[in-house]
Amino acid sequence: MKTSTKPIPNLHPKFFWEFRFDEINWLEAYQMVIGRIVERGSQDEIDEIIRFYGHEKVIKAIRDEIYFLPDYAIEDALKFFPELKKEEMYCYLNRKDKPYHWI
Repeated sequence: MKTSTKPIPNLHPKFFWEFRFDEINWLEAYQMVIGRIVERGSQDEIDEIIRFYGHEKVIKAIRDEIYFLPDYAIEDALKFFPELKKEEMYCYLNRKDKPYHWI
């Protein structure tokens, strides 16, 4: 019997509470994974997504592909990745003049 050799990052299931953790396709869901870790993770989790996806892919996803991050996550992304500029991040440009409010 052959066991699965699907690659999986070393991340805690708590970050993906609304998904069936063992069914996540980590390669296809990279935007969701990277966004979730930038929003809720620490330096350890950031290091793990860089190890798993590669630095360039993580930067590209944060800068060009993730449509929304809350303000605090944008600020965290800038701390984790000093080469990023807020004005180049799609998630910032997408809403910089549109404040969001939870009512």
